Amino acid sequence: MSVVLENVRKVFTDPERPDRAVTAVDGVSLEVKEGELVTFLGPSGCGKTTALRIIAGFENPTSGRVLIGGQDVTHLPPHLRNTAMVFQSYAIFPHLSVAQNVAFGLEMRGMPKGEIPAKVQRILELVELAGLEHRAPEQLSGGQQQRVALARAIITEPRVLLFDEPLSNLDAKLREQMRGEVRRLQQRLGITSIYVTHDQAEAMALSDRIVVMEAGRVQQEGSPLDIYARPANRFVADFIGRVNFLEGRVASVGPDGLRVDVGDRCLEVPGASGRLAAGDAATLVVRPETIRLVPSVGASSFIGTIRRATYLGATVEYELEWEGATILAVISSPLEHGVLPEGATVAFDFPPATAHALRAGRV
Repeated sequence: MSVVLENVRKVFTDPERPDRAVTAVDGVSLEVKEGELVTFLGPSGCGKTTALRIIAGFENPTSGRVLIGGQDVTHLPPHLRNTAMVFQSYAIFPHLSVAQNVAFGLEMRGMPKGEIPAKVQRILELVELAGLEHRAPEQLSGGQQQRVALARAIITEPRVLLFDEPLSNLDAKLREQMRGEVRRLQQRLGITSIYVTHDQAEAMALSDRIVVMEAGRVQQEGSPLDIYARPANRFVADFIGRVNFLEGRVASVGPDGLRVDVGDRCLEVPGASGRLAAGDAATLVVRPETIRLVPSVGASSFIGTIRRATYLGATVEYELEWEGATILAVISSPLEHGVLPEGATVAFDFPPATAHALRAGRV
């Protein structure tokens, strides 16, 4: 089932100060296609959770429409939308066993009691909880409790599965493991899913598409690769992963890209030809892992000084001082190449084809 938001807006008003209104969702229009997993990503207060709650029916939009499978559900209560939510807090019943928690939704829908155990067993096997049917929630690990919450959500065969930061209470290693399991299960079942998180790595690992939000508005939507490699503005570039911004000016515009003067070099950068013109101030988005270091200074490279070298096993991170700016470089295989000393003067470079040009400024 597809999910469509049409110009959805949500304004909250302080009952004690009616003149003070907060716009949490500001004219959001988007479509989640059948079988997709789309992530709403953004910082706290950006409107992503409010948008999810509007889809679920827990909040009514101030204006706009919500359609699920082509049906206008804007004013339907949650139980008539056939959606299921997996919460950050798990929201499982502490006084019920694993099997009883998972069966709860079927019982509320009036499924014949004789048919419930077999279906519960199939779902528990699917989420790898078989054998734990009689355990109490307090006897489970955090990851197992999250699997119970997931099993309870999918057993009712919802049209749409909604995730409200479900892994944020888990430790880093378990969170990484669980996001892989969530993705595997979603793909296997083919359920249209919307996932809310502030964790960029989680969004990149899980999503077919990412919707980046700030201040209630969609800043960009696209595949993880598009969002990372070709951010629409400075906010998206800075929020998704780590980034260097190199300031320059457009020297010329061609059919395949731009020539941008940065420092004393002129770089050929692909794309962006429709948004920038010759003479415009430009900002190059350069990811740290694309930067290459060489200990000898060459005329074709930028020259910087290593101010900090941080060895991290698989990588080494260098902070370089270049023309008053700090440049971050992430270099792989330090066991092979060694670690350059702090204070060293080095040449650094990057393939211009990996850079992305934005108009200088906030957007």
